Amino acid sequence: MSKVVIITTGGTIAMQHDSVTGAAVPAVSGADLVRAIPGLGSVCDLEVREFDNLSSPAITPDHMFRLAAMVRQYLAMDDVSGVVITHGTDSLEESAYFLDLSLEGHKPVCFTAAMRSGDELSPDGPRNILAAVRVAASRSARNMGSLVVMNEQIHAAREVTKTHAANVATFQSPWWGPLGVVDGDRVIFRRAQLGRQTFLPHSLCKKVDLIKLVTGSDAAYLDFAVSRGVDGIVVESFGRGNVPPYVIPGIARALEKGIIVVNATRTGGRVLDEYGYEGGMLQQHKMGVIMAGELSAAKARLKLMLILSQYGPDGRPDPAEVARYFEHSM
Repeated sequence: MSKVVIITTGGTIAMQHDSVTGAAVPAVSGADLVRAIPGLGSVCDLEVREFDNLSSPAITPDHMFRLAAMVRQYLAMDDVSGVVITHGTDSLEESAYFLDLSLEGHKPVCFTAAMRSGDELSPDGPRNILAAVRVAASRSARNMGSLVVMNEQIHAAREVTKTHAANVATFQSPWWGPLGVVDGDRVIFRRAQLGRQTFLPHSLCKKVDLIKLVTGSDAAYLDFAVSRGVDGIVVESFGRGNVPPYVIPGIARALEKGIIVVNATRTGGRVLDEYGYEGGMLQQHKMGVIMAGELSAAKARLKLMLILSQYGPDGRPDPAEVARYFEHSM
């Protein structure tokens, strides 16, 4: 049998309810988590390693960078067919995409989680881990990149998002749908993930802020980001990438200082330089703003952070080159 390494990072999947407060808190070790799943050992050989035991809002890009380094070591081992990472759901899609951008090779990395803690009625964690291990051990999952396996569906890290605060079917890939499913003991893929990219900086040395725009937004938050010395800014925009006209002067000031500005829509779908009014994406594109394609703002931030970090602490990239990297997300 092949071997799958299970790396635990914490999250609801490793929580139980505290008898005093009644709130869910970290309580279960990685080994205990895996030991409690019937039939898991018959799928493949297993090795369990604990990376941390954090709630997922506490996960940072630096955690993701160190996690990628740990996963890279295991994927290099000849007897390892794949890796499963248990994670909290709140930031799972960001960690999964960060690792998708950070790992080379053909072996699968499968993120999974739980919406219900282990002591709730009908916990979903054990079944999700079992499905994720099946995918990581499957030859059909090779060259699929970083995957999210939840509720017996297999999603591409680039496309998946958490769509509901509590429902067990929360992870969805809007418009495109899952790559495949886990049906009993079978792993079934119906499409592949195309256009994957890899960025391998020596360190995560660049700072990127994300600024969500709403009706009436002005340049204040952009100017604040510039004042604190960021290397890049992602603005989360309306529709095809349009922003309130009052934001444009702040974007111009950021660009003048050599800060890379990327525009990602809050709606889903592709940012496009279609509208020519004040604040439209056409105006921004002519100014030098980069379009993030279909990436969410949160994922565009991580991608920009990795791209810029490739140039080192003192490197200043050509904006046109950064734009070409984002064209793959179109």
